[in-house]
Amino acid sequence: MHYIESGTGPPLVLLHAFPVDARMWRGVRAELEEHCRVITPDQRGLGHSPLDGSAAPSLDLVADDLLALLDRLELPRVRLGGCSMGGYVAMSVLRKAPERVSGLLLSGTRADADGEQQRENRLRTAERAETEGTEGWLADNSLPGLLGETTRQQRTDVVDEARGLIEEQPPHGVAWAQRAMAARRDGFDVLRDYAGPALVLRGAEDGLTPVESARDMAVSLPNGRLVTLPGAGHLAPLEIPSGFANEVREWLAETE
Repeated sequence: MHYIESGTGPPLVLLHAFPVDARMWRGVRAELEEHCRVITPDQRGLGHSPLDGSAAPSLDLVADDLLALLDRLELPRVRLGGCSMGGYVAMSVLRKAPERVSGLLLSGTRADADGEQQRENRLRTAERAETEGTEGWLADNSLPGLLGETTRQQRTDVVDEARGLIEEQPPHGVAWAQRAMAARRDGFDVLRDYAGPALVLRGAEDGLTPVESARDMAVSLPNGRLVTLPGAGHLAPLEIPSGFANEVREWLAETE
């Protein structure tokens, strides 16, 4: 599992969204690395992490990859964060090894499993990625949902960065991740059972994560709270890294 690491102090692992890789955290890393040790892995099949094509797609396998990385880094416990798909993986880690998570950060994600229509859409995208590749169409289809209106209208550099990240992802990794997300379980049970400190972040312009979904997660977490980030959409860490990092810094200080 390829990862990027910088900073010193308590470890904070941040898991990226789909369909990008660990580089989406660059701006947040620059803001946080003076406060903690920031570790950002590329998830299986994306970025520089290899894909084991023989394994049936499952986010539990990505969770296993992460737990193996933590063992290799000799990190018994970490604060664990995830954006979108990264949040799904974080919940899989909680299901497998809650004792490894000293704090939970969820951004632009949801705990409920896909409905039938969403699963069908994911499977169609997976098949198209394998048969046609992903050049052009995947970014065009994804960016309106991933980025808030403010970003699309006023932050052309962020739009270009997001497009570049999407277009660099391997098609087979994109397909595998879509099938893994389509197969994921509902995560509310693990959230209800997690007693550690938890922060749920949602971009105010996030069209993929309804405010009700974010609120339901925060309420399900015994020690969770919800923060809304103005001027951001689904990829808030990429869109407004300073604002995102400010909320994380406050949360880290509260949970020391």
